[in-house]
Amino acid sequence: MRTAGRSLKAPYATIALIGLLIIWQLATYLFKIPDYLLPPPTAIARDMAGHWRLLADHAGVTTFEVVLGFILSVLIAVPLAALLSYSSVFERAIYPLIVGSNTVPKVALAPLLLAWFGFGLMPKIIIVVLVAFFPIVINSVVGLKSLPAQMLYLARSMGASAQQLFWLFRMPNALPSIFAGLKIASVLSVIGAVVAEFVGSDSGLGYVMMVATSDLNIARQFAAILVLSAVGMVFFWLIGWIERLLLPWHSSIRNETLGI
Repeated sequence: MRTAGRSLKAPYATIALIGLLIIWQLATYLFKIPDYLLPPPTAIARDMAGHWRLLADHAGVTTFEVVLGFILSVLIAVPLAALLSYSSVFERAIYPLIVGSNTVPKVALAPLLLAWFGFGLMPKIIIVVLVAFFPIVINSVVGLKSLPAQMLYLARSMGASAQQLFWLFRMPNALPSIFAGLKIASVLSVIGAVVAEFVGSDSGLGYVMMVATSDLNIARQFAAILVLSAVGMVFFWLIGWIERLLLPWHSSIRNETLGI
């Protein structure tokens, strides 16, 4: 709907969320579902309001693990993707190993990492890196190898060096694909941090969820899940904001394609 030359966007996601919460609240009341099975949204809200400091402290621990692991995964995955895209020998030797390693469940690796590195920060960061690494390197390789041949021939005919080809042609062309991988990895980083906290930790939202489960405090568990979802959404939105800031042309093209 357009008014005065400007489009008005209906908050469909907000409306749908409010509708689900109302249905949830009514269902727990009408069917008399006990709180230890499914607490109503009002009970979860009361628990969050009464223990917001606890949730905030543990959310800070999980956020730190997510951010640090994500940054390390980017610093490892993007240079590796550049090597894979430039060397066919290196790609044939390493690429299958990367794909094969991603088939290993990270939960199975967590006990090994705890045995090797203890219950500190290191095993959690490693699991986050292992989880977030794969989509970044795959999307980066696709983007770096998607430079049109005509553009490559034109750059070489103009005397561009290998470094100029990479920084002025390949990297700008690959940025949309790289940011697609970063968005996927931002969500997976949150999952990786919680998986690591489930296996062995004394802090973080995963730890809060484990304690709440053992105490049958389902409202606290839902509260931790909501805070964890908020952390993931904020992280995803931040990556999208950086993408729009660095690639305004790509965002405008995507919006026109989607009719936004």
